[in-house]
Amino acid sequence: MITSFNQQWLKTIGLVSGLIACLGGISFLQQTRINVVTSQLSSRDFQQEANTDKIQVNVLKNMPAFGLKNLLADWSLLQFIQYYGDEEARKVTGYELSPDYLDIIVKNDPRFVKSYLLISPASSINAGLPQRTILAMNQGLEKLNPQISDAYLIWLYKGVDELLFLGDIPAAKHSYTMAADWAKIANNPRLEQAARGTVEYLSNNPDSSQAQVGAWFLVWVNSRDKNTRTMAQNMIEKLGGKIVMGEHGQVFAVPPKKR
Repeated sequence: MITSFNQQWLKTIGLVSGLIACLGGISFLQQTRINVVTSQLSSRDFQQEANTDKIQVNVLKNMPAFGLKNLLADWSLLQFIQYYGDEEARKVTGYELSPDYLDIIVKNDPRFVKSYLLISPASSINAGLPQRTILAMNQGLEKLNPQISDAYLIWLYKGVDELLFLGDIPAAKHSYTMAADWAKIANNPRLEQAARGTVEYLSNNPDSSQAQVGAWFLVWVNSRDKNTRTMAQNMIEKLGGKIVMGEHGQVFAVPPKKR
């Protein structure tokens, strides 16, 4: 089935650079997927594997680090990559453990910036849990500073989630302001300018409902489990939009009318 997405909705919020950064995390992660060796698809009990994954995640959450927190964070990221890369399993059981892996890493190595950038898109888009993603990023940001390489990108990703998924304009403006301030310290004038431009745009255009529909449609497109898709569709309809089928099998999200 062919899906399509109206890119113009994203342009309306003046956030092209931020969204590209967010989706770039997915692209990078997809390039790091490992090949999961399986025998026969019919011989795998995906639900049993999901239960095992949950147990392993709970162990990682509660086990003592014995002074090896960085190693535990690295191991958790590797486990997440294996989890995310098992496409056959994810089609059946979804991505709901994604934010749990991020929680473990933030707890043990909050300065591990790359892990936020890899996991947060999967947590917000594939799993459809942006609130969990934002909570983890907030906890990590308490331990970060602008001198840490690429730390300003976490503010940027957080702003994307707050704006597109939650429609929380004040929070998004704060995140983009912080991203700009930290990018300035990190000598990234291009991102600083883009982030400040987004803050200005949001000040003059506070209605983000069309962009939110576009974001939740991304969740619908990228999700494999029924519950996440149902949640995404419900959010789209709550915002005044709807998902429709085209004449040739395409799927569209129709945004609400501008207020």
